Parts: sequence; structure tokens; C-alpha cells
Amino acid sequence: MTVEIQLPTGVTFLERGWLSSNNVLLHDSEQAVLVDTGYWTHAQQTEDLIQSVIGTQTLNTIINTHLHSDHCGGNAHLQTAYPQVQTRIPPGHFEYVTQWNAEALTYTPTGQHCPPFKALSCIQSGDTFEVAGRQWHAYSAPGHDPHSIILFCHAEGILISADALWERGFGVVFPEIEGLSAFDEVEATLNLIELLKPQLVLPGHGSAFTDVANALLFARARLKGFTASPLKHAIYAAKVLLKFKLLELQSVDIDVFCKWASNCSYFHELHKYFDQTTFENWTLEMCESLVASGAATRIKNTLINR
Repeated sequence: MTVEIQLPTGVTFLERGWLSSNNVLLHDSEQAVLVDTGYWTHAQQTEDLIQSVIGTQTLNTIINTHLHSDHCGGNAHLQTAYPQVQTRIPPGHFEYVTQWNAEALTYTPTGQHCPPFKALSCIQSGDTFEVAGRQWHAYSAPGHDPHSIILFCHAEGILISADALWERGFGVVFPEIEGLSAFDEVEATLNLIELLKPQLVLPGHGSAFTDVANALLFARARLKGFTASPLKHAIYAAKVLLKFKLLELQSVDIDVFCKWASNCSYFHELHKYFDQTTFENWTLEMCESLVASGAATRIKNTLINR
């Protein structure tokens, strides 16, 4: 049964999909703050959604929970639409944004695009800001991304969880793709969320939810499976990266798709778990697994999103 969640005045949850992250608009008569901006191909839609809430009022601040392309891809567009907007990002990649290093920002390794944008300052653990009479606290939430933050309003128990916690799981643990141990950080972030005792979670993807205990239970079970079998996480990560690109393209010649994957270093890192088969055959197997799971359809040599 779907339960309708009533959000307090000044908090607007813009649920998107899996190509663009959700956006959270915090607003009052004096300011509007947008948390995450979605993927670049949806940037105009993001602007339209903002205007549907605040009208002719300006957007004052963009806060990115982390710098994956589906969370900050709309930054550049919105900086043009709202020239006075100030953008705050987590500290770990600030210099790479300033220099615009697409490799270090993971856009090249993932084969994803993010238009270059500017950042004014960092937002990091311990920082606070106030909108509509609510004080929001930033907390470090590494795991999915080593520099990710979450935002929490203690007074009302509202958590903006980004990809640290969804109703059914959490995001790919990207440091693990690079050979860095990060499952422990995922666990620590889940423990932090439990300690905060949120009453309402506004996730980076999927619907808002209030059954936090069940979401944590599901996330911990998934984490336990990944920790016991990193191979399972590698399969999950490969399918997520393929599905994300397919969401953008909608349909693609499978040979072209496999060629695209061969130019992305993250796929080569993941293929190390499957070195008993060639990269080409493994990529085809991953594509077929999308079809088998119902995430795609194949008609002759064309892979189609579904």
C-alpha cells in the first residue's frame, strides 16, 4: 500500500528517476536552495520544475551531495539560468572542478558526460545552513562516494540521504571498483543514519519513505552480500553502469554499446573479476543479463531500454 507523505512547507521533493537524481528544493520568501541538479540531458526539465515551485523567485544556492553526473549534471545549465546562484560542493573534488579534470571526477572512467561548472565553496561535515526556519546539518557519508554528504534537519527528523540510503538499498560502492576498500564506510554511514533516527528520508533515487528501520535492514543485508562476495558487487556495478547509459541513449546498436564500454576504464577494472572470459564476451554477457532481468529488450542487434 502506498502511503502519501506530507512534506512541511518550504521542503519540495522533486522525484525524478534513475538517470537524473531526485532534487530537493528548500525555499521560503527570501531564498531557494536546490540539493542536487540531475543529469545534464534533463537540465531544462530541472529548471522547469524549479520554476513550477518558486516562479520568478531566483535560485540562490545549489548544494551537491556528491559529484556523480546524475547529481550535478544540471549545474552548468542552472548557473546560466540563474547567474547569481552560488554552488557548494563537498571538499574532496573541489580542485578538480576548478581545473575541470573529467578523469578525476569519474566522468571519463564511467563514460558519462557532465558539462563543466563552477563551484564557489565547499560544504562539509559540521556545516549548517538555515532555510524556512529549519537548520540543516551536513554529515560526511562516505561509501558510495568517498566525499559524499547527507543533510539532516534534527528538529523535524528529515534526512536528505543522497545515495547513502534508498528505500531498497544504496548506490554502487564506486571506490571498490577502483580497488579501494569501502564496504566498511558504507556500514559506518548506515550506522550514522540509524543514530540520527530520521523520521522521513528524501533519497537520491526512488520515493521518499518513512520506514527507515526496514530500509536499513534491507541495505545491511545487501551490504553483507557484497562484503561476502565482491564478485556480486562487481556484477551489480557493471549492470548499473550499462543501464545508466542505456537510460540516456534509450536504444543502441549492441556493437556500438560494447565499443563504448571498452573506452571506459571502470569496465576494465570490473572485468578483472571475470578474466576467464574476454572483455568483449563479458560485456555481451552483461548486456544479455539486462535483457534477462527485464531491464532491456534486444531486437536483432539493437538493445532497447525498458
